[in-house]
Amino acid sequence: MGLLCFPLVSLVIHSFCYNKDKQTKYRTLHCNLFFWSFEAMANPRLRGWRKWAKKDWAIAAVGFTIILFALTLLFDSRNPTSSSSSSTFNLPSNHHLIPLTLLHRAKATGAFCLDGSLPGYHFQKGFGSGSNNWLLHIEGGGWCNSIETCEIRKRTALGSSKYMDLLIPFDGILSHQSSQNPDFYNWNIVKMRYCDGASLAGHPESEFKNGTKLFLRGQLIWEAIMSELLSLGLSKAKQALLTGCSAGGLATLIHCDDFRAHLPKDATVKCLADAGFFLDEPDILGNRTMSNFYHDVVQLQGVAKSLHKECITEMEPSKIQHILVPAGSDPDGYWRRCRLSIQKCDSTQIENLQGFRSSLLKALSKLQHDKEGGMFINSCFVHCQTWMAETWHSSNSPRINNKTIAESVGDWYFNRKVTKEIDCPYPCNPTCYHMDFTQPS
Repeated sequence: MGLLCFPLVSLVIHSFCYNKDKQTKYRTLHCNLFFWSFEAMANPRLRGWRKWAKKDWAIAAVGFTIILFALTLLFDSRNPTSSSSSSTFNLPSNHHLIPLTLLHRAKATGAFCLDGSLPGYHFQKGFGSGSNNWLLHIEGGGWCNSIETCEIRKRTALGSSKYMDLLIPFDGILSHQSSQNPDFYNWNIVKMRYCDGASLAGHPESEFKNGTKLFLRGQLIWEAIMSELLSLGLSKAKQALLTGCSAGGLATLIHCDDFRAHLPKDATVKCLADAGFFLDEPDILGNRTMSNFYHDVVQLQGVAKSLHKECITEMEPSKIQHILVPAGSDPDGYWRRCRLSIQKCDSTQIENLQGFRSSLLKALSKLQHDKEGGMFINSCFVHCQTWMAETWHSSNSPRINNKTIAESVGDWYFNRKVTKEIDCPYPCNPTCYHMDFTQPS
């Protein structure tokens, strides 16, 4: 069947263009105060999107629109090694944490993290009726757009497996508990760790030959992990879902076609991007901060080589980051409290945010009339909602029309019903989960 993609928005969104073979290609938009998931079906009716003005498109990225995206960087000195082709760090059978597997076969292809360490993933085997189904989730965590920022990043878990947690919990869409993840709980579930700083799309040809020790190998990491998973049973998948959050949502869009191409022709294959799509909107001072930032990412890491040729011939292969209120556009701190908590926004700031919401809905207007497309756009002040139990599926999860995100995604994936869930404007939804960064953790 055709390739489908169902992006989720947390004040963030994305979109696509299509090639002659009707395979999904992508462009992106950006927003942050909503959460949507839409599927990009290989559908000729959507080709009209390509007639939009260039200002309406951008190649997706990650982060908060209003919230300044904050990364928690864990500086851990652990550096596990093993002589096997992939190292798995074991844990007690009664524990619900999932061990890190380092990809030793990546050495052969030079698929390294920014610092030259091995890439990794976490894998929980499926069971029962889900034994032949696979869900791959790509970790998010922003990008680095210069030698300096990549040098900093390579000393964190987002640039080196030396600092990655050896054991992590699988919650939300990754959970093996049916109460938390009703449709995918018994699937083979993989979390791909993110350590290249360019949404798994960097290329070694862009590495510097002047002594700078940075490995820009994101595309090779994607290919190496896919190769390993295919050998573990992904090649025989009957149903598969590629998903990711933020920068991982962008990676989902970039690699969606390739993911489909590796799987059986009769398999049901869809892609879900959570908070990985951005509107190309100016910030509060009218600057194109996001576009400039992502232009640097594309140039530094040679990302254009991972993008579809037909897309990049129509526009520059860049444009992203914190859109509405980047720190540099708010020198007097007027937006500081509002960026950290929507409940601290005054009426003028809320009006600005609602204008951003209107731009998002306008950009998605064509998709709303496509039967195969799916979306879930809520008015909650939170970034990434698929991997947390609190927002994915629980008694307190955000709902639209009394449906959680998990229920809506399940309806879309299994074709139970058309899914076009659009929330009313903030603050009308009492089920919202709002993050508050002004409170101590």
